[in-house]
Amino acid sequence: MVDRNGIKVTGTLINSYVVCPRQTWLIAHQMIGNQEDSNLEFGRFLQEKVYEREKKELTVGHLKLDVMKSKDGELIIGEVKKSSASREIAFMQLLFYLYELKEMGIDATGELLFPEERRKEIVVLNEEGIIKIEQLKQEISILITQDLPPVPRKLKWCKNCSFREYCWA
Repeated sequence: MVDRNGIKVTGTLINSYVVCPRQTWLIAHQMIGNQEDSNLEFGRFLQEKVYEREKKELTVGHLKLDVMKSKDGELIIGEVKKSSASREIAFMQLLFYLYELKEMGIDATGELLFPEERRKEIVVLNEEGIIKIEQLKQEISILITQDLPPVPRKLKWCKNCSFREYCWA
């Protein structure tokens, strides 16, 4: 859904906003992080080699879903992450996908997938989740219409961020 400013909030923007609003602003303004970053490379490896039986990297409208499968007639979408250290980030991104699919008339359940930990967690969109996602979308829309990015703040994610040179070089 595009808002009145012509902004489309994506899963990437939700993910980055939960991590760092400055990163969100940079991404929304076509800045590209270091693509040779080892964390990005490992993420690409996980996407390619794990869960080989499921459909992967499926695009539905403006959504890029990591994994999609059907079980007992129910659509299940998965979000693959390196570790559960980023659980809250992955949870919000998956909740966003479930919300957007519901807006398209598609009901689905989500799974957070942490292959290195051999762990998965079921995610269901409920009323509380709908409110959170609508609030995040509004906050992101306001943020990315600003002329300048937020000032850098040291966060626990900075050391592994592909944008760290934009903030700390």
